[in-house]
Amino acid sequence: MGRISEGVQTKADAEAPAGRDGSTIYRARRVLAIRPFRRLWGVTYLCSVADWLTILGVTSLATKLTQNYTAQNFAFTGVLLSALLPGLIFAPLGGLLADRFDRRKIMFVADLLRCGFVMSIAFVGTGWWLYIANFLASASAMMWIPSKDAAVPNLLRRPDQVETANQLGMVMTYGLAVLSAGGIYTVITGIGPTLHLSPTVFGDLGFAKIVIVLIGLLYLTSATMIITRIPELSKRNVHAPVAAAPKPSGESTGGLMTLVRDGARFVRSTPLVRGLLIGAAGAFAAGGAVVGSAKPYSSSLLAGDAAWGLLLVAVFVGLATGMGGAPKLARRLPHDRLFGISIVLAGLALILVALSPHLAVSLVAVAIVGACAGAAFLTGVTIIGSQVDDAIRGRINAIYQSMMKIIVFGSTAIVPLLIGLTKPRTVQVWGSPIIIDGTRPVMLGGGILAAIVGVISYRQMDSRRAETIMSDLRNVIRRRPRRVNGLLIALEGTTVADTANQAAKLASWLRSAGPRPVVLAADPALDDKRLAQLVSGASLSGARAQALAAAAVRADIVERDVQPALDDGSIVVMERFVDSPLAHLSAIAGLDAKELEGLADWATGRLRPDVTVLLDANPGEAPSGPISIKDQWRVQSLLSEMAAADPDHYVVVDGDGTEDEVAERVQTAVRAVLVGRRSGLAPLEIVDA
Repeated sequence: MGRISEGVQTKADAEAPAGRDGSTIYRARRVLAIRPFRRLWGVTYLCSVADWLTILGVTSLATKLTQNYTAQNFAFTGVLLSALLPGLIFAPLGGLLADRFDRRKIMFVADLLRCGFVMSIAFVGTGWWLYIANFLASASAMMWIPSKDAAVPNLLRRPDQVETANQLGMVMTYGLAVLSAGGIYTVITGIGPTLHLSPTVFGDLGFAKIVIVLIGLLYLTSATMIITRIPELSKRNVHAPVAAAPKPSGESTGGLMTLVRDGARFVRSTPLVRGLLIGAAGAFAAGGAVVGSAKPYSSSLLAGDAAWGLLLVAVFVGLATGMGGAPKLARRLPHDRLFGISIVLAGLALILVALSPHLAVSLVAVAIVGACAGAAFLTGVTIIGSQVDDAIRGRINAIYQSMMKIIVFGSTAIVPLLIGLTKPRTVQVWGSPIIIDGTRPVMLGGGILAAIVGVISYRQMDSRRAETIMSDLRNVIRRRPRRVNGLLIALEGTTVADTANQAAKLASWLRSAGPRPVVLAADPALDDKRLAQLVSGASLSGARAQALAAAAVRADIVERDVQPALDDGSIVVMERFVDSPLAHLSAIAGLDAKELEGLADWATGRLRPDVTVLLDANPGEAPSGPISIKDQWRVQSLLSEMAAADPDHYVVVDGDGTEDEVAERVQTAVRAVLVGRRSGLAPLEIVDA
């Protein structure tokens, strides 16, 4: 039982899967223990600090390069526009390059270009070149970002670490880097006043140019680290993603137009990605509506200038909470459902914001919007990183990023015009005055749009139509692990030989009879060998100690092999999963059945088979083994009691007769269960081979 025979890629990884550990710190430490990712994380820090410093330093320099008051006021907007516009134009090209060429070389060249363009601002020293160079540096960043995002999953040990890696990246980009950039800028610009130095000691634009040169050096350091310290960025197809759609053709040899056609075809033919982009479009539009109307909305609450700051704090606290809590929710709710539900809830919360009569209600609702938005964004990039083929991941990342910039930028620009169409008026609500202006209809429309698009996205992406959403939500409320996308079929019986043979025959039949991947998690010899070594090596002679050892072996099998295969959507056939060992220890060793069941729940993470096939064979006809016929009767009796107590998940098959006769009975029983109970799951439909 110690290995998967086929259908899923496994790693000889000694650590438990990150998704199965409740500690965020534990999962982060396991990801940061991977040297290539840790180095890329450091590179991300350097580039993010440089990006934030660019906003501060280039804006400061732009205001100093002109004496015109109007031009100085336009400086910040001009710097932002010159940084955002490349995302609208060059992001798709960056995705194509990431899928066509060596990603490490693309990132290296992009950093060199960013270094050169930013450095040139300090040496040319003219206002018009400042905006051009900032535009070109941002265009280079659009080459860098898709390659980095597409390469991250290939640096990790397991696909389930993508979510934690994305969390770490966001913490670095929007947390540590922001604080570092603000601190560095404050120190450099504060040196002169603190030391009473003349503003012209380094020239007319001395301190501003120092910031610009430092930005260029950060990009140069990043380029050096990428080309010399992270060769793993060139890797491709390290992990096999969930087979959401046929692998796109022409991913490595075609020209750019071929890559464009493949990307468009992949989006059209893949409901998961199509729903992801539809949901993202609605969420980004709603986000733009919030950004564009936030300041006038805070004034409508008549709570003073402090309301604006409190609303900002609430939304960022919500974002951090959503990004931090999404991985825990994903343990009980599939990513495709979590993404759609998050967008729907964000839309409903935004409707509440639009109707809110008081600041306190608005703060709570805005925090909920932020939490749902954070969960949706993190879930979206996680789906791209873990479930989209490496050959097309760069293009999907680029589309996702460019959509965010285009839609947020467009809606932010249009919202002030829409707000101006409504004349403000003051009304009394529950004795308190509030201003009804254009912000509330805009937010109301954004919330309705997000909720509708979230429903559409959910219906496109949902791969678990046989299980109602309410069952998953109950798992969330009760804090139970989610049911996985795959299907677990267990074969139980009194003898190892019978269950092993029938499990192999059932797996072979399922592979030939249906389209879904089938894996066989069964290797009794290896399991016996590992258990024997564990027991003898530790000198375990007591029944309880041996029960703990057996639980340890099964916990390792579930964590290393079974759970990843189920998460990948496979049908897993496993013999003697829990019930047979449990019955054996209870009947022969005399251990308490309830205690053993609790131990099994803990060892397997409460994972239970969807279908358990019990081979009801006559122990008297069974071949001789390590236990007596009398003990075999006891085990068989306990197994029969288990099946009778849970008829919805057990099917009892006559185990007497030849192997082929028994195999035919098992296949008939499994076919009836899959077609009868799970007919809503099209990928599991069984047809005669």
